[in-house]
Amino acid sequence: MVDTQDRAAIDAVEALAGSLRGIAGLGIEEVELAMVLGSGLGVFADALEDSFAVSYDEIPGMPTSAVPGHAGRLVAGTLGGRRVLVQQGRVHLYEGWTAFEVTRAVRAFAACGIPGLLLTNAAGGANAAFEPGTLMRLSDQLNWQGVSPLFAGESAYQGPGSSGVVHDLELGAVLDRVAAETRNPLEVGVYVGNLGPAYETPAEVEMARRFGGDAVGMSTVLEASAAAAAGMRVVAISCITNLAAGISPVPLSHDEVMEAGAAVAARFQQLLTDATPPLCAVLQRP
Repeated sequence: MVDTQDRAAIDAVEALAGSLRGIAGLGIEEVELAMVLGSGLGVFADALEDSFAVSYDEIPGMPTSAVPGHAGRLVAGTLGGRRVLVQQGRVHLYEGWTAFEVTRAVRAFAACGIPGLLLTNAAGGANAAFEPGTLMRLSDQLNWQGVSPLFAGESAYQGPGSSGVVHDLELGAVLDRVAAETRNPLEVGVYVGNLGPAYETPAEVEMARRFGGDAVGMSTVLEASAAAAAGMRVVAISCITNLAAGISPVPLSHDEVMEAGAAVAARFQQLLTDATPPLCAVLQRP
């Protein structure tokens, strides 16, 4: 039985999906892969051909972030002949949104029939070997945000291609292969999602490291779980923009995150450009 809170969240997803279907320029029925771009990474959308952009403010039911580096637009276009939808910016728990609101957009993408989701984020490196500018594919995640985005009776571990994990193994293998073939270094590690908005303390970073974490951040984990539970195949990449507290020799700042994201943007963009066609070849719309 669906409780009142879940029903309201489900209704909001359905309403947003309806809004997206009603925006003719998005061509949502043709999209094969949706992407969510984190802090400083939104420039990737500029590479899309035949693009169409719409502000979140113009989409009824679309939560809007106030965090610097999150443009707040949906951009649809083609990349390597494949139709993609790019979400420039996301909302976060620490802004006051609920777990259901944070994941409303990716659930709406699933409701519109988009089979795959590629999540990106800017993250701090808990693994001292991952220097700023490192790209890291998520092999797994730790949700330390204190909430779940799932409805009663849902599981994030039963989606297509999951093999018991949130982050799709086949899509991950595609990213690894493309990175190797194009000589675009891509590490693999575990992402730890914390609440924020404060950066992690050195003790918290050490705890994350001891529990197997390689990167720390304030997003992604809820979206990945909700999208997988909704039937999407999920893959994710972190851009390591700084060494985390206790590892970094300098104080942390959001400006540093933005600068590092801009510095690696070309290589990050190239990886997504190269990987999109083979990722879409694996995905099939229902």
